[in-house]
Amino acid sequence: MSRAADDVTITAYPDGPLLVRGAAVLQTVDGETIEVTRPTVALCRCGLSTIKPFCDGTHKASGFRTDV
Repeated sequence: MSRAADDVTITAYPDGPLLVRGAAVLQTVDGETIEVTRPTVALCRCGLSTIKPFCDGTHKASGFRTDV
């Protein structure tokens, strides 16, 4: 099965970020568009990243754990 060019998938990685693949539009809570320059981005789930909403790997050192 092939994916259409505009399909978006979000994958939750255990103890890590959400990986967003595809032409997703990211927005702030105020509706401003967040520039995305890659076809795949990692979004922070631990809340400790210094480059929110993107993941910077801080979850590893902090011991962040998820059920999924």
